[in-house]
Parts: sequence; structure tokens; C-alpha cells
Amino acid sequence: MSNSSIYNGTVIHKRFRPKEHFFKYRVFSLLIDLSELAELNDKLKFFSLNRFNLISFYEKDHGERDGSSLINWVKLNLSNNNISIENIKIKLLCYPRILGYVFNPLSVFFIYDKYENLITILYEVKNTFGEQHTYVFKVEGKNKLIQNNCSKKFHVSPFIEMDCNYFFRTLNPEEKLSIVIDQYDKEGKILYASQDGIRSDLTNKNLMNSYLKHPLMTFKIISAIHFEAFKLWIKGIKFIKKKLKIKNNITIEN
Repeated sequence: MSNSSIYNGTVIHKRFRPKEHFFKYRVFSLLIDLSELAELNDKLKFFSLNRFNLISFYEKDHGERDGSSLINWVKLNLSNNNISIENIKIKLLCYPRILGYVFNPLSVFFIYDKYENLITILYEVKNTFGEQHTYVFKVEGKNKLIQNNCSKKFHVSPFIEMDCNYFFRTLNPEEKLSIVIDQYDKEGKILYASQDGIRSDLTNKNLMNSYLKHPLMTFKIISAIHFEAFKLWIKGIKFIKKKLKIKNNITIEN
């Protein structure tokens, strides 16, 4: 039985200040055991690894973004930060490419030890300028709900200042998926963002069913980002110009 899954659910964004703004849309994500990529490529008719298909996964969309091994990239970053890589299992939660296109605002690497305990989470954040920042958190204890705080280090929305903090609340994904991010500035909470989902096995049938429910999902995501940004601009919310240009940054958080 595959360790990889599909999660069908919703994404919600709610802004509180200086003007209220809300949107919600339905999505599906894949939680891929990276050690199964070749196997999934062979057994799933509508899914391909590093080549075009109805639904596909390209290693160059994540990590170093040069097509190199994501497993090696994760292990290198863990080793460089004194995190054990002995017998680890790596799962990646992300949107797949649909008809060759994808934009992942947030992808999450879940790292498990040989006892199936979650030991590390990597939040890989992208913006529409082609840039990426990965926040790495060690996981202590065996709680299903993982909570992390850090300062914002990466320009994402042109309508939110950099001087902010994130509060992550993430369920260890099993039958249910839940990722909640609260963003705070000096005046309090400014943004709530969440993704939830219900698990199903990653099979040909379930993959096709998810596609038929969301046939142009990845195109809808990038379109929605720009449409919602336009509505924020119409509401008169201040535009924040990006000051730094980066490619891939990584920070280890406490």
C-alpha cells in the first residue's frame, strides 16, 4: 500500500485590517512520499514524474529548483543543521502540475524518523516573483498539533509589510489535513490563512476524481491571486514595493 495520499479540501484567506477581505476556494493536494516517486510514475496512468501528463510532479518545482534530488536536498539541509537523517521518511504536501502548470504558494515537507515520529517540518513559501524561502522547524514531542512561531523573512504579498510574525498550527497529516497560519503585525492579527482536507488513497480512480472536481485548479490559483490582489488595490490598501531580490533562502527556526 502506498504511503502517498490525496487531500481534497479548501483554502481560506481572511484579512482583518486596514480593510476586511475574504476568499475561499476548493483545492486538492498531494502528500507524496518522495521515496515512492518512481513507483507512482509507473503505476499511475494520469501521473508522471518530471514529464508532461494530465497531472505531474517535477522535482525542479521545489527544493533547489534545478531538478536535482529533493531527498538529497532535504538531507543536506537537515545535516547542516545537526538534525539526524538516519532512516528518515520525507513526505511533501503540494499542488501537482495540471496540464503542465503549477504555482505553490506553500509546500510543506514532513520529515519522520524510523519510528514514524514527526521530527522536522519545512514550510516552503513562494511568491509570484519566482522567489522562495523555506522555514525549517524542529518538532519536539509527539503531539498531533504542531505549533511554531517565527518572524516574517520573505516578501509574499505586496499589501503586507515585512515587519510581521507568523504563527503556524499544523496537524500531522493523517485522515485530516489542517494547516493554519496567523500573521501578526505590531497592531495585532492582520491575516488568517488555512488549508484543510480529507485524505484518500493516491490511486488512478481517486486522482481522476480529484481532477474532474478541479480541472483547471492550478490555473485558478494563480488567477485568483492576481484577482484578489486587484480587489485589495481597489479597496485602497497600500502597495508595498519589494526591496530585496532572492532565489532560494533557508532559515532554521527555534
